[in-house]
Amino acid sequence: MDGLVADLLAEGAELEALVVGAGAAGWGTGTPAEGWTVAHQVSHLAWTDRWTLLAVRDPEGFGRALGQEFADGFDAVERGAAEGVGEDPAALLERWRAGRLEVAAALSAVPPEVRVPWFGPPMKARSMLTARLMETWAHGQDVADALGAERVPTDRLRHVAHLGVRTVGFAFAAHGRPAPDAPIRFELRSPGGGSWCWGPEDAADRVSGPALDFCLLVTQRRHRDDLALTAEGDTARAWLPIAQAFAGPPGPGRAPRRG
Repeated sequence: MDGLVADLLAEGAELEALVVGAGAAGWGTGTPAEGWTVAHQVSHLAWTDRWTLLAVRDPEGFGRALGQEFADGFDAVERGAAEGVGEDPAALLERWRAGRLEVAAALSAVPPEVRVPWFGPPMKARSMLTARLMETWAHGQDVADALGAERVPTDRLRHVAHLGVRTVGFAFAAHGRPAPDAPIRFELRSPGGGSWCWGPEDAADRVSGPALDFCLLVTQRRHRDDLALTAEGDTARAWLPIAQAFAGPPGPGRAPRRG
């Protein structure tokens, strides 16, 4: 847990350095997420941290608030992203900074077997921390793309990849399909050149390629045609276009960049 918390804080610090370096004008820059500026991205993270704290500290209150706020579907996500757009960038940045530190401390104090309610299935604290890291990295990618910045991939991507592997069944269910019976073997090349593997070695279905590309796929930050991923087997090929590591309805994904 300590290592995961440290990685979450490091991911947040990297994104913070990116937005601080962009200056005041950078907050209004449009990102690949339609209608979202850099400010929307940071506001969304701050908003999600607030929901996380409510889920940890008051699970019943979280359930009540969820029913009220999401009565009209996932429009609440758009409202949450928009709420900080008119805020002074320094104040929004401080609010997000304080929130992510609170989240790390609050989840660290949750007993290992306790499940925390969420927008999707309830999760243990470790999985919730992993999800917060995944979302910070994914929205950080949107910000980096908007600002024309190149991020150096780190081994923190292992957390994102792990979540992508764990959510295979969820991705099928989100599209109204039964969970696959056939296991998938995942073989990814880490940023450092090593191998990260999940699933039985003798599985007929396989997904392989760079870990960075895999993480871009499962967070829907790149179209599968723009990624150096290989899928073998019917189940693996069916999963590739619907991969989704985040909670909520199926995302629209991104259009291919290549001509």
